[in-house]
Amino acid sequence: MKNKILLSALAALTMIGGTGCSDFLEEEMMNTDGPDRVYTNTYGFEVAATGLYAWARDEYNTWGGSTGDYAFSHSQACIYEAFQVATDIVFCGAQQDGSLTPFENLSYTPSTTFVTSCWNWGYGLIASCNEMLEYADVNTNWDNEGDRELYQATARFFRAFAYRTLVYLYGDVPWVDKIEKNFRVDFTRTPKAEVLANMEADLEFAAQHLPEDPDKVDVGKLTKWAAKHYLAEVYLMSGKYEEAKTVAQEVIDAPYFELMKTRFGSGKDQEGDVFHDLFLENNQNRTSGNRESIWVMQLEYNTTGGGGANVDWTRRAWNPRYWDGVGMDASEFTPLLLCDSLGGRGLAQIQPLTWWIEDTPEFYDESDIRNSEYNIKRHWYYNDPAYPETYGKPVVITEKMRALSKVYPVITKFFYGKTDDDPALTGGSKDRMKIRLAETYLFKAEACIRLGQTSEAAKAINEVRRRAGASDIDASQATMDFLLDERIRELVGEEQRRFTLQRTGKHVERVNKYNTKTKGFTEKNLLWPIPQNVIDANTGAEFPQNDWKN
Repeated sequence: MKNKILLSALAALTMIGGTGCSDFLEEEMMNTDGPDRVYTNTYGFEVAATGLYAWARDEYNTWGGSTGDYAFSHSQACIYEAFQVATDIVFCGAQQDGSLTPFENLSYTPSTTFVTSCWNWGYGLIASCNEMLEYADVNTNWDNEGDRELYQATARFFRAFAYRTLVYLYGDVPWVDKIEKNFRVDFTRTPKAEVLANMEADLEFAAQHLPEDPDKVDVGKLTKWAAKHYLAEVYLMSGKYEEAKTVAQEVIDAPYFELMKTRFGSGKDQEGDVFHDLFLENNQNRTSGNRESIWVMQLEYNTTGGGGANVDWTRRAWNPRYWDGVGMDASEFTPLLLCDSLGGRGLAQIQPLTWWIEDTPEFYDESDIRNSEYNIKRHWYYNDPAYPETYGKPVVITEKMRALSKVYPVITKFFYGKTDDDPALTGGSKDRMKIRLAETYLFKAEACIRLGQTSEAAKAINEVRRRAGASDIDASQATMDFLLDERIRELVGEEQRRFTLQRTGKHVERVNKYNTKTKGFTEKNLLWPIPQNVIDANTGAEFPQNDWKN
């Protein structure tokens, strides 16, 4: 069960609620099914664990309110995009969404919506985890031996998962590991190194007690390998590169996972390639034959327990406004019909910077399938028979089209999520691969580069490149910049690019080198400010603000 989020961000910090319920459950539940009645047996803990999955799944929830399928909402359109702009891969498209542009032009403040809502999302999840842990300590009514440790492991995984976002965004943040019985106004900022050490302990415990065999858990459920993957990342964040390399190798060596190298799933008999197969609808889970996914968030359209229309807007974020010809000269551009196979009703809230997708031919090897037409759409064709003069002909992409975000080269990872009856559906409509093995290889490579073991780094990178049909690199090419380029080729749109650049120490350099839309990015922009209402409410102790203004 989730604790109530109050509008005060300090209350979001503590989440002390005696009822332990969120807004959307409180009226129904506070007098009948509070935590004292829920956390009484294995079934009650399973219900509560389901709530943790739901809260985590809402990390990018836009407008979905705290009712029905939603646990948390950021109440703005572009939270996912805020982790992509002001990096080296995208800029705000022509729509210039007001919830996003402050993060591109660096005009956000301590009161900007996402600055506050990300804090609330993180501490809301942490509060629920702490509640589960406290009740697991005292409950004695379990169905099976090991149930206590299983639910403790689940809670500790999600606590570390929440702190991952908080540390990347805000740096030093309060470590809260228990339910606060009294309302507090005297929190202090825990040093980042200490928070990371606590995250390591949580993930180590989770890796020890979560199930091992992904074929013996329900689809979407955690295994020890998800914990180990994130543990590798936290070790990288902590500068523990040997440990990061070791734990990443443990995941790579697990007998359950492999990079997919042959066609599989729903489109294997259609035109395409294996990289393209990974992102087709219904191909994300192991049940499709996908042995590369390590953890998949369940967002499947129109499915009980899946995501609603507002939980995942990545396809709206990336995909061009090809369907919208308003204001354009018909002789230059005829609107294309709205179509699932072209990504539905994209809004182009973010648009690829041209340096990596257009202007640098050598960025992709000629044989690299990640650059195939199946994975980057570079050629568009008019599809509306109402305009016979253009029907079936290629679209000539002009600067005007680019400027208005109508048509341009774009990754196809988010084209898919077919609804059959409504290509304009806002949501992503398919499950999200939160962790896949390709990234684990690249974590290992990152650790090896830090250790000066460039030959081993090259070997890890080459495993990923060989699946893509790209040529091998040698040790001299295994640099951090090459790795960051390789992460674009492999993980663009999947990773939270802001986090990657910050972890590798390359954020300032790469923004200023590649992104002319975000000007004046400095070390001060690496962290977001602490929400102002946290500082204002925390009257009992010093709670210093980040130095976030240039």
